[in-house]
Amino acid sequence: MAKIRITKEFKFEMAHALLGYDGPCRNVHGHSYELKVTVIGEPIASQGHVKLGMVMDFGDLKRIVKAQIIDVFDHALVLNAAMSAEITSHLHSSFEKVILLDYQPTSELMVIDFAQKIKENLPAGISLIRVLLRETATSYAEWLASDQEQDR
Repeated sequence: MAKIRITKEFKFEMAHALLGYDGPCRNVHGHSYELKVTVIGEPIASQGHVKLGMVMDFGDLKRIVKAQIIDVFDHALVLNAAMSAEITSHLHSSFEKVILLDYQPTSELMVIDFAQKIKENLPAGISLIRVLLRETATSYAEWLASDQEQDR
């Protein structure tokens, strides 16, 4: 049977600051992010299967992305863990959702992290092929499985 790609789109709000950056993004600021996740697989062909004709139930893909990314990052302040402990301690005591990452919270590095989290939770026979993280109306970072294979 043919391989088919399906895509689910998500939106979330997140604030961040880029530690050591030489432009205005070194300050805390927020974005309305858009996330597009594309997987590939063969539609289920087993007669009588409740998901007959589906590559993957969109609801199942939604549950994975929501649990791994949206519920974690939506309305959070995301910072590099290398930021001053004095600052991060104060933020943790003042705000509910402060996330410290072991990397700079750029769209480029977040999309790599998100792709890994999604890949680890997909069912057998389904492959992640694309994750697009739009930070603004005109700017996005994109992870493609085919690019990762070229680097091997």
